[in-house]
Amino acid sequence: MTILVTGGAGFIGSNFVLDWLATCDEPVVNLDALTYAGNLQNLASLSGDARHVFVKGDIGDRALVDSLLQRHQPRALVHFAAESHVDRSILGPAAFIKTNIEGTFTLLEAARTYWSGLQGEARARFRFQHVSTDEVYGSLAPDAEAFTETHPFEPNSPYSASKAASDHLVRAWHHTYGLPVLTTNCSNNYGPFHFPEKLIPLIIANALAGKPLPIYGDGLQVRDWLYVRDHCSAIREVIERGRLGETYNVGGWNEKTNREIVDTVCALLDELQPDPAGPYSRLITFVKDRPGHDRRYAIDARKIERELGWRPAETFDTGIRKTVRWYLDHRDWVAAVQSGGYRDWVDANYTARAAAE
Repeated sequence: MTILVTGGAGFIGSNFVLDWLATCDEPVVNLDALTYAGNLQNLASLSGDARHVFVKGDIGDRALVDSLLQRHQPRALVHFAAESHVDRSILGPAAFIKTNIEGTFTLLEAARTYWSGLQGEARARFRFQHVSTDEVYGSLAPDAEAFTETHPFEPNSPYSASKAASDHLVRAWHHTYGLPVLTTNCSNNYGPFHFPEKLIPLIIANALAGKPLPIYGDGLQVRDWLYVRDHCSAIREVIERGRLGETYNVGGWNEKTNREIVDTVCALLDELQPDPAGPYSRLITFVKDRPGHDRRYAIDARKIERELGWRPAETFDTGIRKTVRWYLDHRDWVAAVQSGGYRDWVDANYTARAAAE
């Protein structure tokens, strides 16, 4: 048996591929376009491992997807591939429509054709696992109940709108065509191999370089934080035992403000890699908030615990310590991804905001 993973060289996807092959011998066919956040260095430990077959390609290439399905006959398609950065979606939404909506449509149609041609046990066991985000639910008031799977979709950015659309497509392909789908909506992930444009790796990289630590607005936006390897274990459980057509929220039970996150990272760096110039918190800089910035996300993950027995293994304290330690031990990885293009993006996004204050 084999699984086909899309976006398996990105942050969550690569962690999933590594986790999957560490827990079972079932091969992985990994389809990734290697856009700016896709990085084969994430998978360097699998070099020479026959269980990992990497294919560079676009999920929107129907002929390629069809050929991979027919050649490898996977028993599951696990769909991570997505444009996922809110700020990039504000500056350039077209790529999000193309990948997150049109790309998901192409995968669904290819999977439907493939699944329709399967017989017996192979047809019964096939799964289309769609990985999505809590951002589709919109923003919560400070005292509101956490998002459940029945919360209405109220996306507020081009990114979250494109993911909401993809979630609706997945649901429709199940109800209309009977495609055996499963959807997971996760909270903010953190951990190894996180591209340093997102909050936690950006703060670590900037702090070590003595650069400003940018915080949007007042820094009191609240997110639920999920260690990426806990997310991987949840997806494994959903693939194996989730009810067809169902959505499962995956969260870490860790609501923190962005300011709390930055303060925690600074304190860990003060402990693990002290700076002679003084506490890293001296570098904190408040910048102009992003347009339409959602105030709070919170995941109610009781359904996946009740039905599948899953809970995160890491607390935020244990997960963030592992994360900071990983970045300190892998500075070569960070240096390799900080290309000129990446620096141009960070300068354009955060320097412009600081100048607008």
